[in-house]
Amino acid sequence: MRPFELPEFYMPYPARLNPNLERAREHSKAWAYEMDMIDVPQNGTAIWDERDFDAHDYALLCSYTHPDAPAPALDLVTDWYVWVFYFDDHFLELYKRTRDLTGAKAYLDRLREFMPVEGEITAEPENPVERGLADLWNRTIPAHSTTWRRRFVDSTRNLLEESLWELANINEGRVANPIEYIEMRRKVGGAPWSANLVEHAAGAEVPSAVAASRPLEVLRDTFADAVHLRNDLFSYEREVREEGELSNGVLVFEKFLGCSTQEAAESVNDLLTSRLHQFEHTALTELPALVVENGLDPKAQRDLMAYIKGLQDWQSGGHEWHLRSSRYMNEGMADSGPVLGGPKGIGVSASRIVPSLLATSGQRLRSFSHVPFATVDPWRPEIHQPFQLRMSPHLDVARENVVEWARRMGILDPVPGVWDEAKLRAYDLPLCAAGLHPDATPEELDLASGWLAWGTYGDDYYPRVFGRNPDLTPAKMCTARLKRFLPVGDEPTPAPTDALERGLADLWFRTADGMTPGHRRRLRTSLEVMLDAWVWELDNQRQNRVPDPVDYVEMRRRTFGADFTMDLCRLTKDHAVPDEVFRSRPFTSMENSAADYACLLNDLYSYQKEIQFEGEVHNAVLVVRNFLDCAEDRAKQVVADLMTARLHQFEHVLAVELPAMFTDFGLDSGARRAVLDYAEQLKHWMSGIHNWHEGCHRYSEADLHRHLAADLRLPTGPTGLGTSAARLRRLVPVP
Repeated sequence: MRPFELPEFYMPYPARLNPNLERAREHSKAWAYEMDMIDVPQNGTAIWDERDFDAHDYALLCSYTHPDAPAPALDLVTDWYVWVFYFDDHFLELYKRTRDLTGAKAYLDRLREFMPVEGEITAEPENPVERGLADLWNRTIPAHSTTWRRRFVDSTRNLLEESLWELANINEGRVANPIEYIEMRRKVGGAPWSANLVEHAAGAEVPSAVAASRPLEVLRDTFADAVHLRNDLFSYEREVREEGELSNGVLVFEKFLGCSTQEAAESVNDLLTSRLHQFEHTALTELPALVVENGLDPKAQRDLMAYIKGLQDWQSGGHEWHLRSSRYMNEGMADSGPVLGGPKGIGVSASRIVPSLLATSGQRLRSFSHVPFATVDPWRPEIHQPFQLRMSPHLDVARENVVEWARRMGILDPVPGVWDEAKLRAYDLPLCAAGLHPDATPEELDLASGWLAWGTYGDDYYPRVFGRNPDLTPAKMCTARLKRFLPVGDEPTPAPTDALERGLADLWFRTADGMTPGHRRRLRTSLEVMLDAWVWELDNQRQNRVPDPVDYVEMRRRTFGADFTMDLCRLTKDHAVPDEVFRSRPFTSMENSAADYACLLNDLYSYQKEIQFEGEVHNAVLVVRNFLDCAEDRAKQVVADLMTARLHQFEHVLAVELPAMFTDFGLDSGARRAVLDYAEQLKHWMSGIHNWHEGCHRYSEADLHRHLAADLRLPTGPTGLGTSAARLRRLVPVP
């Protein structure tokens, strides 16, 4: 009996089949035999026999996902997929089933030797996985730029090495939380690796000028998430029931939401649909501006469009293959038409388009039909915060100093009138700084208070000054100018013309003085990310668009300035920690889980402020309410549960993953102490932020009426679908 019925999938593009399918089938089988992947036991276990290989039909997968690839390119791409699926099954039999973590690490470490960015492979392969990788590497790498090679090495290493994360969870019996799962599935699931092969099959590399931009990052991530969530739905029965896997999105949702397997499958499919909608939205609304702003030439534009088309082909083709491969739960699906008596068999995927569009139209419409300024319930669920609060003894002095500083910078000027002294004192940013930095000197606490005041002022300034204008150009110009006040070296800076520029110039000079260029560059990047995210919020607000939940969580870290404020914590000590530690999975997991805890906490406290008083669409409670189509109280509880899950993940990293990382990297006692000291600072960071939300006068209903009621009469807010009710509400006097 099936664990659930497969839901109605969103499939806006028909699948097409490459005419070179039979050639690829013949070639890939011969290659797999040559690499000893078929009928050759590994440690006494035969991974595949010929019947397995034929039933899986990886040539069909690649012919569907790369319908326009020339025959030689299709042969090579098919070999890559034969290799990656063989690796997955090989790793399962030899290491996951036996739970041999030590052997798995040694096995994966050797695979690095077969992926040089430059130079020859010198290691001798000892098993089919190594043999296949060496052959494929030599056939693929020479055709590509160094930039592409580095990206492909990174995605291949992630695909291989993060398998240890899955194995560790199996050993602990641990199911990931939803945010952790999505982030890790991108690495271990292989879709970013598939996106690299899309470039190869299309003969079109993503232009290096835009490869790291937000739109391309979102396109890659939405592609990856959709591929993985689709696979989770089809593979649940095999992975969870037969193989004992814990890394499956349906299982993750089932455990986190406390719902039935069928309900979890429907929620996973809703998230899959949302990610595809996000892909389309990004391609249509963000990509054109990116092309213009970066001055891409016609060839670069053609390459970019070929890449995006390739990602779309992969989605529709991958779905069609899942309907037919013997690896998955798909009985009766491949030949089922959209209606009784509809067309059946290969080539009828287009007949599923209209039903899928109709089935998912309600979800898309909800994202654009939020009615702003609706009255909400100020109730807030209980918040779990286990870390001890410590406060700086210099708080009272810092409170007076930040008011004087803000006055000198012009932040309290009547024009543009974003803040006055009463607001600044009520918001009490030094209270937050005193909890974040309990051991700071008076000068350090003043500086931290200034940064928090400037960032909060900027967060209020952008929607107040630019939110009334449907044209984003003034906001982008302001952002571009602000970035000029963040020199890494001796670059000249313009004369500041307003409070936002004046405050940033002052704070940067006081902070960057004495830093190494590397520290300055990292701090500058985190500020630039925050500034760009403020413009992203304006764009969504202009469209009255409730964000996709995954995009929201990832962008919320940026709009909140989490990376920046963490950098201030990280840079207060001379760590002497290798850079690769900062890029490691445990370290980034520790930071991201702490950041999400703080961001979601802010969303719970600011829900009434943002939804009822400011007409915002950027709040996790609203995002969850829109995604799950649930009641307000249920959405708040889900957000609180997600906060708690991220907090538990933070604690798990400290207790389990950091000690293992120390051993893996061979860190000395000084470096270990530095990382643990930083972890303690993150505890202060979370407890200090929680204490500030409890103690400041920015979020209670009485404070909102006192500070924001007059703003409701201003012509601000969204102008998109569903906002006419908000304009009617503005005509009603506020008590």
